[in-house]
Amino acid sequence: MVLATLVLVVAGCGGPSPQAWAASVCQALSPWRAEINKLTSSTQQQMTAQTTPAQAKENLVRLFAGAEQASETARRKVEEAGVPETDHGDEISAGFRASLSKVRDAYGRARDTIERLDTAQAGPFYDGVRAAVDTLNKEYDASALDTSKLNSTELKEAFDEVPECR
Repeated sequence: MVLATLVLVVAGCGGPSPQAWAASVCQALSPWRAEINKLTSSTQQQMTAQTTPAQAKENLVRLFAGAEQASETARRKVEEAGVPETDHGDEISAGFRASLSKVRDAYGRARDTIERLDTAQAGPFYDGVRAAVDTLNKEYDASALDTSKLNSTELKEAFDEVPECR
């Protein structure tokens, strides 16, 4: 009886299956991607809109804060998904979380940079915005998760199979 209880307790301590984990991660990332795409489009519109520098600043700060929050929400949901029960599950989960943390931080830095820009003169303001967006794009690209290091055949198959990832 003690052995059976121990086996059940140990079995219950494992992480989610690769399929369950992949589904949770994709459920976390789908709304994040949609939000980031919407914010990216809004940012591009803001860069070409005929607004005052003060209006552009307010809008861009709000957009980048929204992207920062969306990234943190996705990171937290990936963390809540746990560690998949597969080889290198800890590393894989940590990689996803780290990538989202880097994206979150990049948006936060862009927001802070825009907040500090002086809106008195349009030319220097928009030059500062372009520099902030260029830095954001570089940091965003650098934060990408290297999926070639997903050394789990089970997880690769799970991401291909579960409907939440399609």
